[in-house]
Amino acid sequence: MERKKFKSHWVAHLMLFYFRIFAFFMKKAFIQLHTAVFLAGFTAILGRLIALNEGLLVWWRLLISSVTMWILFSAGKRLQKISMADIGRIAGVGLIATLHWISFFGAIKYANISVALVCFSSIGFFTALFEPLLLKTSFRPAELLLGLLVIAGIYIIFRFDARYKAGIIAGLISAILGAIFPICNRQFMQRMNAETLMTYELSGGVLALTALMPFYLHIFHQRFQLPVISDWVWLLVLSWICSVWAFQLSSNALKKISAFTVNLSYNLEPIYGILLAFAIYHENRELKTSFYLGMSIILVAVALQMVRVWRSRKTVVSRS
Repeated sequence: MERKKFKSHWVAHLMLFYFRIFAFFMKKAFIQLHTAVFLAGFTAILGRLIALNEGLLVWWRLLISSVTMWILFSAGKRLQKISMADIGRIAGVGLIATLHWISFFGAIKYANISVALVCFSSIGFFTALFEPLLLKTSFRPAELLLGLLVIAGIYIIFRFDARYKAGIIAGLISAILGAIFPICNRQFMQRMNAETLMTYELSGGVLALTALMPFYLHIFHQRFQLPVISDWVWLLVLSWICSVWAFQLSSNALKKISAFTVNLSYNLEPIYGILLAFAIYHENRELKTSFYLGMSIILVAVALQMVRVWRSRKTVVSRS
């Protein structure tokens, strides 16, 4: 009898020990995930801090990030061998991603952080629109309706505050491109790891932008310039912390947390960024009532989408 009690007591302690280890790693994974989401929101702040125009900002960011990834992932033996055909296709997707970042930082330069991030919220609508077209699947009416609600919120800001029209147009272009390149990435993610895809994508982006840079500088009447010391500091933060480290944090979180939870959490990116813009730059003082009305509609749409996806996920889990 005493032996049985001792054995059950030992088993209970062992289970508690393993539960604590599991809870520790899950807690660590959630911290890593939300740190990555916060850093994604902080990227917008850096877009305003760095004085370079949007094209040069993205070129330097891609150059620093891609070189760093080649060094880190080669040393860690995380880069896989891929065919020349795949390299060419990934480089093409990298160009789309590059144009997405240029238009995103352009929205910040032409308007402000809050407006750029509000426009970024429309990425869900464009994903719901382009995903069925590119992957030849059926449309989801609920996602399209919620996306149209976001567009309505952006229209209210656009209609009643003429100061931000150029920034809103750039932000919407950014959202369209930002919806397309992750859809294109899915076919590659089935055949290679994220480190390989990201490294070749950024490398393709920087090579494509290097080729296009003379035309870009000519069209926008700019000249090539080296970053000043303060720009170098923020570029390194953008490249090493908000790009490379944030990528590793989200990748580590994915080992413990489902992709569903990760994708759902990234809906908080615009909210983090806007709150940071309010706290650091006091952008709330610059914005009119139309912005808050439009943003409220967008936040309702994002919240409804999160609830809808969460419920559908629970339904799938309960059925299985």
